[in-house]
Amino acid sequence: MAPMDERSSSVTSSPLQLFSMMSPSPSLGSPYPWVRELKSEERGLYLIHLLLTCANHVASGSLENVNITFEHISQLASADGDTMQRIAAYFTEALADRILKTWPGLHKALNSTRISLPSEEILVRKLFFELFPFLKMAYVITNHAIIESMEGEKMVHIIDLHSAEPAQWIALLQALSARPEGPPHLRITGIHPQKEVLEQMAHRLTEEAEKLDIPFQFNPIVSKLENLDFEKLRVKTGEALAISSVLQLHSLLAFDDEFLRKKSPLPSKNSNGVVHLQQRVLQLNQTTLGELLENNDVVNQHSPSPDSASSSPPSFTGPPKMEGFLNALWGLTPKLMVITEQDSNHNGSTLMERLLESLYFYAALFDCLESTLSRTSMERLKVEKMLFGEEIKNIIACEGVERKERHEKLEKWAQRLDSVGFHSVPLSYYCMLQARRLLQGYGCDGYRIKEENGCAVICCQDRPLFSVSAWRCRK
Repeated sequence: MAPMDERSSSVTSSPLQLFSMMSPSPSLGSPYPWVRELKSEERGLYLIHLLLTCANHVASGSLENVNITFEHISQLASADGDTMQRIAAYFTEALADRILKTWPGLHKALNSTRISLPSEEILVRKLFFELFPFLKMAYVITNHAIIESMEGEKMVHIIDLHSAEPAQWIALLQALSARPEGPPHLRITGIHPQKEVLEQMAHRLTEEAEKLDIPFQFNPIVSKLENLDFEKLRVKTGEALAISSVLQLHSLLAFDDEFLRKKSPLPSKNSNGVVHLQQRVLQLNQTTLGELLENNDVVNQHSPSPDSASSSPPSFTGPPKMEGFLNALWGLTPKLMVITEQDSNHNGSTLMERLLESLYFYAALFDCLESTLSRTSMERLKVEKMLFGEEIKNIIACEGVERKERHEKLEKWAQRLDSVGFHSVPLSYYCMLQARRLLQGYGCDGYRIKEENGCAVICCQDRPLFSVSAWRCRK
């Protein structure tokens, strides 16, 4: 086939018309030489077509077709290419890992020498904190909400459900030191599975408190969140209590997987929906991945809306683990609880639901890095591979208690929290103002923050990515 004339815009002259007629077949290289000559946006469309085809074969267990599709994707995907090439590389790896898990012995053998160092996890989380504004925004909003709720209090106790970043509480100490009535006695209970992380937190915060002359105590609890012994929190009479949870609560949903499966049986496979979806993708003429994915028709033609019953538990009276944990938090009678979560539905019951929703979400994150860092940046590669890549793999490849990244939308968390006795506390105008000022100083036009029912939703190019909400015990 002769190379395309890039100036031509007719449907008949574009290779995109052929996508829906092509079924990847075994060969020593591409059976369609023009594939390598595609422009970036056309290559992105074709990669989406291949990913959807591959996911359908994975779901149906058609291993030969999976392998053939992997070969085609590997010719176009690249971990150091453009946004769609990079995303395709990580989603392909996740789909391959899902296939390997059907042979547990083989999967264990291939991963037997893999080492996950705590220092690497800390490093990549720090890079995420530095390269994106999301955690900084969450910390600013959380701190301002706590300061406002603790006005006039002389003894303040904060429970941090994942105590790993001292920057948040150093900023709070500095703000409390400037209170007109003077700083309170502050006690922070930090929860983390690694003792070394808590020791570092204690050192940094104690040092800052001494510098500011604030009476301070750090209470470390070495524990995973799901194993937390609430007696060790040592909440005292007379303390004003605040709880901070940053990207943690969703992991508890994994422990109720069997409960959810019994309550909401898996829907039947809808392979026709995949074909229809692919046909709709091919009709589009978007020039960027973000614009392509933001076309609602793409998802709506295939899967139920994120709010539909098949995408999440039908009842918010609560499965045992989550309900028990939230009830235990309610029993502490906090004056304020601030929760930050990913604002996307990655907890669907089917592979295709989760693939489509996570493709939306991570496309926005990858696009953020594309606009701020070079494609050869080592910091970018580390965040994409060690953080986003691992999250994608967990969402796509894992099931049951292994699948920890069960992100859900703000409205689902609101229903869940309301069912156990919490009510929403609207974030103040000043709190939102401080967050917007931080965002304006970040130097990137794509980020937005919007107010939604008294909560903050942080967006990239109008795509909701993270939510911050405040709660209080209903009397």
